[in-house]
Order: sequence, then structure tokens, then C-alpha cells
Amino acid sequence: MRARVDFSRAEARRIAISAQGLDAPRRGALTRASLLRIVDRLGVLQIDAVNVLARAHYVPLFSRRGPYDTKCLDRAAYGRDQALFEYWGHQASLLPVSLHPLFRFRMERAASLQQIYGGLAKFVRERRSYVESVYAEVAERGPLRAGELASSTPRQGGWWGWSDGKRALEWLFWAGRVTTKARKNFERVYDLTERVLPAEVTSAKTPSVEDAQRELVKLSARALGIATDDDLADYFRLRLGEVRPRIAELVDARVLVPVRIEGIAKPAYLHADAKVPRAASGRAILSPFDPLVWHRARTHRLFDFHYRIEIYTPEHLRNHGYYVLPFLDGEVLAARVDLKASREASTLLVQAVHLEPGADSKKTAESLAAELGDVASWLGLERISVTRKGSLAAALKRALVTCS
Repeated sequence: MRARVDFSRAEARRIAISAQGLDAPRRGALTRASLLRIVDRLGVLQIDAVNVLARAHYVPLFSRRGPYDTKCLDRAAYGRDQALFEYWGHQASLLPVSLHPLFRFRMERAASLQQIYGGLAKFVRERRSYVESVYAEVAERGPLRAGELASSTPRQGGWWGWSDGKRALEWLFWAGRVTTKARKNFERVYDLTERVLPAEVTSAKTPSVEDAQRELVKLSARALGIATDDDLADYFRLRLGEVRPRIAELVDARVLVPVRIEGIAKPAYLHADAKVPRAASGRAILSPFDPLVWHRARTHRLFDFHYRIEIYTPEHLRNHGYYVLPFLDGEVLAARVDLKASREASTLLVQAVHLEPGADSKKTAESLAAELGDVASWLGLERISVTRKGSLAAALKRALVTCS
């Protein structure tokens, strides 16, 4: 494409939405092939333990293709013909297995006790022989959960208080020596990496740090469409000081084009293959961990949408609710909705719903009602219940009656 130097904020939003595959109405059932195309396009699915609505890694596929069988993703990640693997991509993530060599520099840094949590590094330094004994046990007995280790001890201090065995396994995971074979009740089952990943992946050549980072920046730029340097660094959680030279190299190679976005002071970069659609007509409920919105500074810059997840905020201090998902309607984030799947009552609970400034109440309510119908269908819930909380609640109730 012939690149322009300047883009309006609206154009930049449409570029970003298109790059994420959210610019058009959803069509077609999700198959293994289409699932892998989406993950390849995004490069990463973030994993999170919160299951108020659905696990975080399941939602982006729903956002892009609508209701689907989540077992399709489970098979791609943990099945016999494994196409995805778990690692620290953007936080804990599912990644295409082809990207494994690009993350080996991160594994090597973890192995040398760099770029990992200070407490975990201290534990490994002090208990190296124990850690190696855990590795030997996995090699002999695996696959294993942390609680199945011979030396397993109770958690210390609640959910996040890891046992010694869990600490050892997590460092081995970070260092790339073990990986996730499966998940049972969302708990990792660990095995040796070479016994889990395809041989053609584990035997693939390891690129230099610079080459790996350049490829990761290129993937980030393709997934984002248009982005600043900190956006590109955030996507795979790379160091900004290491990303900037890679950006310069990609500009020289004409993969990235320096551009300006109206009203945004920071320089931006357009991927050479990015599309600039005249309009965006999709709709989607977005997980708090969706790549379109997970970098809150970018979300604010492009969409004028100040977003934070309020799970850890005391209830009386929350502005919009507990598990609040942005609603993309066309090319704007038009609302935010606090959702909960009550599986016992077979009900999708809309605990609060707020209209964003400038969004049309009736249009947004009608579009959101249709989206919530799809969410309920996906999760096998029979009803949708809306409380009175939030500026869009009354309009949404009316729209749901019309839809039913």
C-alpha cells in the first residue's frame, strides 16, 4: 500500500480494529483451521484465572467468530495434534508453536535468573539442588501437577502462596525446561518440553536475540496495525530499549512506516500491509485481556476510553462494576458492561451497563442486546437478567424485550 503520513484518530481506530479482525460482522462456524488463523493473526491469547464469565483465553475467539465449542481451542492447545503452547507471551499466554524459538531468549534469561520475579530468583539460587530434583521427578514420573510431586507441601498464604514444588516448576516452566501438557481444573500439568511440543519445533534453530525480537515486533505491528513504540513493546512484553532499534530496522526494511495520528503527540508506525477501511461494522464484547484493549494507554489514546479492571478494587470504590467488559460497536467502544454467568440459574447477569459519552443510547442498546444474546447462547444460558444499575440499563432492558 502507498502509506500516508497523517491519519485522523477515526482512521487509526479503524486500522486497529481491522488488524484485530473485528471490523466486520461475524460469519461462519469456527473450525480448527479458522481458529488457528485467528491465533496466528493475533499472535497470542492471554490466559487468566478469573472465570466470572468465561476463561480469558476463550473470549477473544468468541469476539471474532461468535458462539463456538471451546473444546476446539483446548484440543489445539493440549491435544494430540498440538498447535499452541503456553508461555509468557503477553503475561501467561497461549502462542502458536511456531513462535517457540522466538521466546528462547526469554527462557535463557530466566534460566540465568534474569527477568523473573525477584523472589523466584532468590528461591532458585538458594534451593538449586531441590529444583533439579523436581525436574528429575517430572522426567521420571511426568506429566505431574505441583500437588503430585513427592515433595509436595501445602500452599502458603492462600491462592497465590505457592508451595516449594510449585515455585520450582514455575521456574522450570519460565526457563523452558518444562511446559504445560494439560490443565485439570485450570491447574497446570507439567511435563518435559521435548515430550510435549512437536519435534520439528524443539529442533528448530534458535535465532539471535535481535532476530527474535525483530520478528516479535513485526508480529506485534501486524496485529496492532498502527502503534507507538510502547504499544509494540507491550504486546509481547519486550523491553522498550530493546524494541526501539528493532523498530528502526523494520522502518529501513519498509515493514513499518512512520506516521502521525491526529491529536496524539507520540510518533506512530503503520504496518506496511495494514488496511485502512472506510468503515467498521462489527460488534463484540471484549475480554479485559483482549489484545485490542489490554494496553490501557493505547485504548485511551485511540478510543478516548479510560479503562481499568476493578476486580481488586473495594466494591464501594468501583465505578462500573466487578468484571467489566468493553463493548465495541462499529468503530467505537460504546459501552461497558459488568457481566456474570450464573450457571446454577442458567442466567447471564448484567450487573451494570454504562453508555459511553457520545454513543447513541438506542442504537447501542439494540446492538448490545443482540451481542448478549450470542453470549448467552455460547455459554448455554437460558436467560438474560439486567439490573437497574448504569446509564444504559433501561434502554438495554427495552431492547432485550424487542429481541426476544
